[in-house]
Amino acid sequence: MGKFVIMPHARLHEWVADEQGHFKEEGLDYEFVVDGFSSQSKLGVQPAENVLIDVRSGAFEDMQAGRSCDISSACHWAVNAAAAGNAGKMWPHAYSMSPAGIFVAPDSDYKRPEDLANVPVAVGYHSGSHYSTIQGLEPFLDRSEIAVSFSGLPHDRVRLLLNGAVPAASVFGAQYYLVEQLGYRKLTDTTFMMGSHVSAGVDGEDVKKYFRGLEKAQRDIDLHQEKYKKFWLREMPDDLAALVDVRRFGPGERIVFEPYTKEMYETTQAWMKSWDLLDPGITAGAYEDVVNV
Repeated sequence: MGKFVIMPHARLHEWVADEQGHFKEEGLDYEFVVDGFSSQSKLGVQPAENVLIDVRSGAFEDMQAGRSCDISSACHWAVNAAAAGNAGKMWPHAYSMSPAGIFVAPDSDYKRPEDLANVPVAVGYHSGSHYSTIQGLEPFLDRSEIAVSFSGLPHDRVRLLLNGAVPAASVFGAQYYLVEQLGYRKLTDTTFMMGSHVSAGVDGEDVKKYFRGLEKAQRDIDLHQEKYKKFWLREMPDDLAALVDVRRFGPGERIVFEPYTKEMYETTQAWMKSWDLLDPGITAGAYEDVVNV
């Protein structure tokens, strides 16, 4: 058996578990993937004017293609859909909640969520920002009034927002704290649920060891988050990190060690179908068939 390959995903937990030795305590022989979400964010550094405004690829497509890791995270909508389409499995024994919001410039004329009627909000295609923006604006706007633009990776969207290239952007995690610290205005909160994607053929016992390590890391963060905010620098490219003081950030995503239930799975499937957000070729599998137990 090779090493258990972990892809960090814009949160502190994996870095804390590694530094504190929690994975090793659980007997997990592991390594971090070098071409994952965080690395792509850093390698994707480019001026905002060079970022494509219509990027039709995101977390769902990434999982469909096959990630180069044994375990990774994404919004629960994308993980749910990918598992339903037979791209790996969904881990049903935990989920997490990530702070997120729709932000505009400090001097923007948009003051309330209602002001975003027919205004394209920059999001990542088939990713948490995409789905959470739609869900977050549903209480304020008619369906026909909710508009999005597919603007690449999270840090790309931040650069576009900072340069005034987009009127509004949906951000989460480190990007949320970054724009908040720079005085950008949050029009509405879109905090959303993350799920875990397990690649095909992965040993469930290794996944259990991984999550036991994360549970210890969650306690560490809850007890003394200030010690671990330094790890936000591993989740940000240098040009954006230079703009902020990560000591002022919050703790970010919080893992909830409770089941992602059959009802949650089916409710999510129904919502995505109601918005035509599922690939028409996907026939949703039964809950029991899409989870790694």
